[in-house]
Amino acid sequence: MIVGVPKETKRDEYRVAMLPVGVEELVRAGHEVLVERTAGAGSGLSDAAYTGSGARLVDSAAELFSRAELVVKVKEPQRPELALLRPGQVLFTYFHFAADRGLTEGFLATGATAVAYETLRDDRGRLPLLIPMSEVAGRMSIQEGAKYLEKPQMGRGILLGGVPGVAPAHVTVLGAGTVGANAAKVAAGFGASVGLLDTNLERLRYLDDVTAANIDVLFSDRHTIREQLRRADLVIGSVLIPGARAPHLIERDDLKLMKPGAVIIDVAIDQGGCVATSRPTTHAEPTYVVDDIVHYCVTNMPGAVGRTSTYALCNATLPYVLDLAAAGVETAATRSQAIRSAVNIYRGQLVQPAVAAAFGMQCEKPSFDA
Repeated sequence: MIVGVPKETKRDEYRVAMLPVGVEELVRAGHEVLVERTAGAGSGLSDAAYTGSGARLVDSAAELFSRAELVVKVKEPQRPELALLRPGQVLFTYFHFAADRGLTEGFLATGATAVAYETLRDDRGRLPLLIPMSEVAGRMSIQEGAKYLEKPQMGRGILLGGVPGVAPAHVTVLGAGTVGANAAKVAAGFGASVGLLDTNLERLRYLDDVTAANIDVLFSDRHTIREQLRRADLVIGSVLIPGARAPHLIERDDLKLMKPGAVIIDVAIDQGGCVATSRPTTHAEPTYVVDDIVHYCVTNMPGAVGRTSTYALCNATLPYVLDLAAAGVETAATRSQAIRSAVNIYRGQLVQPAVAAAFGMQCEKPSFDA
């Protein structure tokens, strides 16, 4: 099979979808790998590293898409990339369709097949291709929150850990999954007071046993959320319903409960955001203010630390890339429930129930799903 790795075109995206070792493994398995020139530059990976591993460099995305049967990316296809897709071609990347009807309809029109990192579930029910970037985003959320709490960034002028004689900041984390647990861990390491909220009591019991003393695990309901908003200097939104749009846990009126200059980092923005006033932003223009509350809603947070993120992501994706290249999407999906769960659109048909429900669209049954 011909596998293509294009250069990412989303603004301020520095990751690349394959490491040189991935190229080497694919070539050893008898596949041809095309890599767009400078695709790895943002992650510190040279063209020579790819050619040394057996890749063939191409000069443009147009050439790569025209030849590749399987295209492996990091972020959802941008408008010019949608125009390059063809019927029957397979694209393996993050899509987050439920947050973007235009992308969903645009991809359906191509007749191509979308295999989504974010809905791939392994045999233990985990999301192995979402976990590494959730770890990065969770840790980054505190790093970014600490910065935007500074007064020059329109924040309250609060130091997360405080100093002797001055109380630390209070951080509220909504959702105790991978993002939330990593955010709470880092915030506690800074010395902040942390409230970690979730509705899963078993998860809360586990985290209560293994987390630091300055983290309070709390059952999430409307009363507790409002109480936490009154205290919070920094709020991390880390709610996830795999494949579906994130629910709004903070409404516009709830912002009135918060302290002026408090900061919200909505990590759930890839899935539409868990704050009613959230809208997608970029690393170049990451924040805006609503009702005196600073909102940070960057849709590709891990892209800013491309070197770390690329290695973390590619370590997880490579086994599935090898499977798709060896067997093709139909055979791979038939024998692997993990691949099957990742197929969101198959040859121009929407087959992911959560995405269909988000837009009131018809959900089809793919032909390979006997």
